[in-house]
Parts: sequence; structure tokens; C-alpha cells
Amino acid sequence: MALAGQAFAAPKGFFARRGLPIGLQLYTLGGVVGSDLEATMLRVGAIGYREVELPSYLAHKPAELRAAADKGGVKITSLHIGAKSMGGSPGLDWEPARLAADLKILGADSVVVPIAPMPAGGGRPNPGEEGGAFMSRVISSQGPDYWKGVAALLNERGAALAAEGLKLGYHNHNIEFAPLGGTTGWDILVKETNPKFVSFELDVGWVAAAGLDPVAMLRRLSGRVTKLHVKDLLATTQPNFALKMDPTEVGSGTIDWKRLLPAAYRAGVRHFYVEQEPPFKFDRLVSVVSA
Repeated sequence: MALAGQAFAAPKGFFARRGLPIGLQLYTLGGVVGSDLEATMLRVGAIGYREVELPSYLAHKPAELRAAADKGGVKITSLHIGAKSMGGSPGLDWEPARLAADLKILGADSVVVPIAPMPAGGGRPNPGEEGGAFMSRVISSQGPDYWKGVAALLNERGAALAAEGLKLGYHNHNIEFAPLGGTTGWDILVKETNPKFVSFELDVGWVAAAGLDPVAMLRRLSGRVTKLHVKDLLATTQPNFALKMDPTEVGSGTIDWKRLLPAAYRAGVRHFYVEQEPPFKFDRLVSVVSA
């Protein structure tokens, strides 16, 4: 049984002892969320999740998302937004007041940038090059100034959003940890962002995919990390900085959750979202309850 199932089945489990709800990043469920929103939210609530993080607006309006979440008994607590709006979903380029109005409807007060923005002039994918490989290639070609620019953008938008009562976070993959002349993109983001306006959503699966220890990372970032992506990976994953991992159901991989979850809590994390990368061995809704 994976963590998602254990969290609800064990009355003295980590989440129960601390009175914390466990959440689900709806990216995990793929297109079914947008095509069958109400039924999916009902199923998510029936499994036992009490919080959800949206990957986008899923081709719905905020009021529709809120109504479905309320019916399923779950609370929308966070929303991923890109540097630029796309497909009807907001981005950092939205006016803060407009974004705040939507978040009020959703019932959330937090937005997270899910990945570093594509650098200007990045060109086009090579023939046969998939999106992840293209993004990894372009971003990995950037120097420290690129990451300083990302930090400046986060600071500027974080301050503007704070004035509207919103919190801004940044979610890592593994490209941030690539060596960069004695530093890394991640080091630059941590150093250059203002803790008053920018927090972090640590994806422990991607940290591990980079060959790093998520517990050590949490200790280092104590007080800066407010959210955690609860993600697992297989031992066959080769350490890399190129958006690659061998994913698996939470609780059936290499992450030591008995060690990691208390470390996350001590570091200040209060929102935990189960997330899994494709490919899936089981139906996606099955994957979020058992291994």
C-alpha cells in the first residue's frame, strides 16, 4: 500500500498525528479531470484526499472548478501558473488583481510557478525532439544570468501578488541542479529570491532524480519550503538533470518516507500533494491509492 492509502488507513499515521490533510496534484490524473470534472472530484474526495492543487484551469472556469471541488469535499489550495498565460489559464503576466479575484472564487491564496520559463530566443525543437528534451536542452544552455533573471521575475511578481493577499512559490524539476560554473540554477534561485515574497514547493522526486538527498535539501531550506510534491521513483532512475526519471506509485520506490515526511514538517511544510509522473502501470486513480 502506498503512502496515499496509508495516510488514510492508519489512524496514527503521519498526517493523522499532525492533523494535516493530504492533497493531490491533479496533473497526476491527466485529461480525465477536465473531461469529467465533477465525477473526478467526487472520486478524489472518496479516496480520502482533502486538498487539491490545480495544474491549470483544465479548460473550466474558476466557479466550475470550485463547485466540483465543493461537491467532492475537497479544497483547492494551490494553482500552478506559468510565466505567461496559456489556453485560458492564468500566468504571471496577468494583472495581480485579476488573478486574486479568480483565486478568491477558487478558495485558494497560493500560486506556484511549475517550471523555469523558456528563455527568449530558444529556437525550435530539433526533428524528433520531444518537449521535455527540448526544454531541458535550451534551459541547460543558459548561464547564471538567466537564473538571476528568473529570480528577479519571481521577486517582482511575488511582491505584486503579496499586495493582493496572494502567495507565490516556485516548483523545481531537476534541471535547476545542473552544475553551473561552481553554482547551480537552484543555488541562484535560493540566494536571489526574497523569502518575504517567494517560497518553494519542493518536488522530492525530482530532487532524488538529480542524485540529491531530499532530506538534506529540506534541512538546508528550512523556513523557505511551504509545499511538498510527494513523488516516488524507481531505483533504476539514473541521476540526471534532463527531466528524466523512472516513476512509480508513492510508497513503492526509493524515497524513505518515514525519514522524509517528519523532516519536511520540521522545515515548515504544511501542504503535501501526491503527484506521479507518467507512464503508469495502473489506472491513474488506482495509482494514487495503492502500489
